[in-house]
Amino acid sequence: MQTITTPTNDFKRVLIWELPVRLFHWLNALCITVLAITGFIIADPPAIMSSAEASESYWFGTVRAIHFITAYIFLANAIMRIYWAFRGNYYSNWRAFLPLSKKARQNILHVIKIDVLLQNEEEEVYKNISVGHNYMASFSYVILFLLALVQIFTGFGLYADMSGWWLPKLFDWVPAFLGGDVLTRSLHHISTWLFIIFTIIHVYLVFYHDWLEGRGESSAMISGYKFVRKERIEKDDHI
Repeated sequence: MQTITTPTNDFKRVLIWELPVRLFHWLNALCITVLAITGFIIADPPAIMSSAEASESYWFGTVRAIHFITAYIFLANAIMRIYWAFRGNYYSNWRAFLPLSKKARQNILHVIKIDVLLQNEEEEVYKNISVGHNYMASFSYVILFLLALVQIFTGFGLYADMSGWWLPKLFDWVPAFLGGDVLTRSLHHISTWLFIIFTIIHVYLVFYHDWLEGRGESSAMISGYKFVRKERIEKDDHI
């Protein structure tokens, strides 16, 4: 596949991702990483040999504490993102994540042609490039959000019996609803692997589109800015 070269003066630097969205993204990435690492240790703790007495070694308790504290941060971050889905600009709004229009469905077909079938649409590619997330990515984030809910409900459901605080107790019905701790723990574990798979695909596609489109895809979630064609800006009411 060949990239399409376009004069740089045809593009304008536009703020797409607001600061709360960028903070959510990186805090979410950090939480998922910490939760996955500590979660795997909790699920299958290694035998660490030490000359100290067991009562003097509290490494596993520290791992669990880090896992639980990060889970609270993950929950708070998700609540903040839900709030910003109603408060933020068009590109962070919940409506931008649902392919309800004909244009959105055409964009999904475009993404399938480019990302999956690796076809080159040549000059037509710019007519279908999304300013924010493409609708295939947006829909995958909806699924990811539902997956995060599974993680939150199953995780706090498993933690409820060990906690004296009211917040985890709100989820103490989850294991009983799912038929016990075994299935609850299995769903929690499977969701972790799905997060990992999603992350690998997500990172690959970000760099792929950065190479293909050359619009600052990789740096956009740091600076908030993308490079958008001027003719596209004239046709987009959201910029």
